Amino acid sequence: MTNLPPRFGVTLPQIKRSWQEARAAAECFDALGYDSVWVCDHLYGVPAPQLPILEAWTELAAVAAVTEKVRLGTLVTPPFFRNPAVLAKQIATVDAIAPGRTFPGLGAGWFEAEFSSHGCDFPSTRERLRALEESIQIMKSMWTEEQTTFSGTHYSVKDVFCEPKPASAPPILVGGSGEKVLMGIAARHADCWNNMAVTQGQLAEKAAAFKRRCEEVGRDPAEVEISQQCTVVIAEDEATAKTALAKAHKVYGGHMGAGLEAHGIWGHPERVIDCIEQHRAHGVSLFVIEFFGRDTREPAQLFAETVMKHYA
Repeated sequence: MTNLPPRFGVTLPQIKRSWQEARAAAECFDALGYDSVWVCDHLYGVPAPQLPILEAWTELAAVAAVTEKVRLGTLVTPPFFRNPAVLAKQIATVDAIAPGRTFPGLGAGWFEAEFSSHGCDFPSTRERLRALEESIQIMKSMWTEEQTTFSGTHYSVKDVFCEPKPASAPPILVGGSGEKVLMGIAARHADCWNNMAVTQGQLAEKAAAFKRRCEEVGRDPAEVEISQQCTVVIAEDEATAKTALAKAHKVYGGHMGAGLEAHGIWGHPERVIDCIEQHRAHGVSLFVIEFFGRDTREPAQLFAETVMKHYA
């Protein structure tokens, strides 16, 4: 059980949505008191390449300028889309627009087509993870040191400046389910480890594995927050929630919709709170929520007025 109070982040409209819809949602979530807003870092709309999608860090830069409090995160930014030194500069710039609110989420990436189509490298999972760790080392150094020199297998930089720097280094989230290499990277470098929605039903085992990785590298597990990517289906009453749950499973399929009824967060507000407490029992303190609904502002408002009020 975590002693940290729960915090709730929410995903922004991004795939098959306009900037006007994204902006309206961001302003709404900010006003409702959500902790953070999140976008996926894909160059193609998942699962079909032809689906329109807003680019992650460009969208977050715009959101930074029209919001006041919410933190701004990606779930997750992979290596090879961008040189990590350039990415560090991008994130530092977003942080200059919204001081102290950047929350970069990083991972290995998986959708090969968007890499190869854009001319980006897509090596083996092992090498992408190696590149991920190198990226984190470069970015952290650039945010904190006057100059950075680094020579690795995938990335090298020499005497690079990053000005203006963030007032403090942005916290880093590392997301993924790999219990050895990826969790090891998170244990060494991250401020938060995120359990993916597809492994939400395995949260207890994954959280225990992450705790072991922290202990193996000599880090107190309490120093690293645990977050859960999740679909939330909320309605005023159970019957309406069950109807929406069936629709959500069809819409999201095996990724965001995997095991929703058995392991997900759904129902009327009191049931949703019970589901949250089950996750908190395994150490989750940050929930990165995909609300089910055509206009996600509606369930987000119900959640804020009931569930978030419960924890206020």
